[in-house]
Amino acid sequence: MAKIPGLSGDDLIKALKKAGFRFVRQRGIHISLENGPYRTVVPLHDELSRGTLLAILKQCGLSKEDLLKLL
Repeated sequence: MAKIPGLSGDDLIKALKKAGFRFVRQRGIHISLENGPYRTVVPLHDELSRGTLLAILKQCGLSKEDLLKLL
């Protein structure tokens, strides 16, 4: 299993946009993204916690390996 580096919200959003996700809206420090049936909200924190990052990946239908390829 691949180890995911600590990512900021901005870094994760850039990776998700490479995967085809598009910006929907922003409410405060939370960015909503969607790609077909997949929707997620990414907080703009300096570093996302591991649990938050894994939950976002699950909502997006991506694996850890997919994320590492996008970085």
